[in-house]
Amino acid sequence: MAVRHAEDHIHIAATLVRQDGRRPQRDYDQRAVQREARQIEVDYGLRRLKPGDGTAAKRPTSKEHFKAKRLGQEAATRDVLRLRVRRTVAAAADEAEFFALLEATGVTVRLKCGPSGEALGCNFALPDDTNDKGKLVFYSGSALATTSPEPGAVRPGNPWHQATAATERIPHHLTHGDDHTAQGQLVALGAALDLLPVTAPAAVKAELKQAAAVFERATRSRIAADFDSTRVLRRSVQAIWRDRPQDGDGAGFAMFPDAALTAVAFAMHWHRVRQHAQQEAAAEQALLHLQVAYAPVAEPVLVSLVNRAPSPQTKRRFARHLQQTVPEHAERILHDPAWDALATVLAEAEAAGHNAATVLDQALGQRTLDDAHIPARALTWRIRRLGERHAPGPRAEVARARSVRQHPAPPVQSPPQSARRR
Repeated sequence: MAVRHAEDHIHIAATLVRQDGRRPQRDYDQRAVQREARQIEVDYGLRRLKPGDGTAAKRPTSKEHFKAKRLGQEAATRDVLRLRVRRTVAAAADEAEFFALLEATGVTVRLKCGPSGEALGCNFALPDDTNDKGKLVFYSGSALATTSPEPGAVRPGNPWHQATAATERIPHHLTHGDDHTAQGQLVALGAALDLLPVTAPAAVKAELKQAAAVFERATRSRIAADFDSTRVLRRSVQAIWRDRPQDGDGAGFAMFPDAALTAVAFAMHWHRVRQHAQQEAAAEQALLHLQVAYAPVAEPVLVSLVNRAPSPQTKRRFARHLQQTVPEHAERILHDPAWDALATVLAEAEAAGHNAATVLDQALGQRTLDDAHIPARALTWRIRRLGERHAPGPRAEVARARSVRQHPAPPVQSPPQSARRR
């Protein structure tokens, strides 16, 4: 029986008892139904949904939705808990902090212990979510699809710079690493996006929350994650959340979404190659939200840099070196409105004791500009980070130049044009 439940969908009901009283076999029926539904969409020219792989988080039931509406909640308890637990996993440095932070947000935690007393897992509940007997309704960690916090110390230095540099390396891991390493990078990027709205300006919080919410689907696949290469990103993001470092003109916050945009574009392509349809679509949606959030935080910083642009003579000197080093991108950079901002950070690095040509070479050697939507901006953020480091002495400069000649950085493969930032 098919019932037209609304303008955009129908419900299909079928009896589960045969005429002789026997029940049909229903093993893996959900997968079979989904396959048939996808075929019906093709046969009748309907909107085609993305096929799943069984790794998505469990959605709230209709009962949970009605309960949330009755209690005046914006979202079902399952979704509220999932978000709080996910953010806490990203923020906590160890299990003790994980439980303390969760309880501080009003989440009740109940440990599941084996006969020996060893903790096997934990369940979570919100204080106002009770059943008809007045008892708290607990959700297991597996039902919320959560991971465990990873202990570790944070490196000294600017955590914004560390997080951005680690995020800029994600495309390399996705194109040159194995699938387990790449999956770990996607999970770490998702955790970083989860915490980003906490420190964001009010004007972009909503877009960043949406970006994190939809990208969460892109962090799930049947590939086991290897987190060995993600420690710098995870710990630097924890330091940002915990210490709220001073950001001056806002450049620290602005440069991270710029790197995240490229990383998400590569994530979208990575999933496409592996035919992860739902994850690819989620990454594409996250990319759109990040693009909307990026402009309001980047423009004021760039305008401030443009207003401090160096003399025309200094700019010509920088331009000549740029044309010699990256002729394929030079004209585009020099005609970009962000060129004056780039010249400013080069001049400021020079004033701090750096060799401007060397800093520019370092920034260009970190990774290719082929995938950058606006190369001038990408270079501006890189040089800003490099310029704030302690200026090396003459001997260190000679040693660095020798090392670069002997061990040039490998190029990073760019994604197809369709996967680049728009």
